[in-house]
Amino acid sequence: MRIRKAVITAAGANQRALPLQTLVDSRGERSVLSILIEQALTANVSEICVVVWPGDEGRYAQAAGNLVGAVRFVPQQQPRGYGHAIYCAREFVGDEPFLHMVGDHLYVSSTKPAIQRLLELAELESCSVSGVQPTHESLLTHFGAVAGRRMAGRPGVYRVETVLEKPTPTEAEQRLIVPGIRAGYYLCFFGIHVLTPKVMELLGRKLASEPGSAVTLSSALAELARQEQYLVLEDTGRRYDLGARYGVLIAQLALALSGPDRDEVLTNLVQLLAERELSTPAPRGEP
Repeated sequence: MRIRKAVITAAGANQRALPLQTLVDSRGERSVLSILIEQALTANVSEICVVVWPGDEGRYAQAAGNLVGAVRFVPQQQPRGYGHAIYCAREFVGDEPFLHMVGDHLYVSSTKPAIQRLLELAELESCSVSGVQPTHESLLTHFGAVAGRRMAGRPGVYRVETVLEKPTPTEAEQRLIVPGIRAGYYLCFFGIHVLTPKVMELLGRKLASEPGSAVTLSSALAELARQEQYLVLEDTGRRYDLGARYGVLIAQLALALSGPDRDEVLTNLVQLLAERELSTPAPRGEP
């Protein structure tokens, strides 16, 4: 299985401006979108489709910069959910497997990039693979989550048996316990997937059977796990949700601290904190 196409979703009403945010790294100022596109291209993907809010094509083309030649923009004409956004790229994908990334996350790895590890496993096993990370139960309302069996001799790889979209802690405790994962933590999606054409077929069926309703990717992946091998890979990198409170700021810090300018950034942060402490008046009664 060879993955040469990628789909980035960025059409959500609360998501559409986030990939256009500008961050700074050792290479200068770049949009989040251009960083995501470059990560996909570096993993040997050659064609990329970005699903956008209708009318945002021009802004996104500008944000893609000199990488725009590798990108096609497709509008999501109806707000029918995350699963529908992916389905909007069905003509672009055709009958091929594809990499999928969400446009409101930034991915930072200290070792081999998460995308590269995911693609290698998917091509080796010829099946869909999602990135996951142990996530505290207090954050379950933000992510889809899975449970499954560890694959013998494959550290961090699980064959999926259960998929739930944004479960409650009670649901997770009842259905998503995975041996070896510490108490209170569950395997939640990392925001990166390699998906087979079967996923598009399942999304199409769900959209047709539930006209007018929003459709999630998790619902299709739950069905996929019942029909064919579906794996998840535990990743040691970090995903940064740009839509969270201070999300863009924290993603910027993570990007800066993972690059060659780390010492300079740390020095400035320490200086900023020291100046803040010196300028804060001491409580009454203290010297």
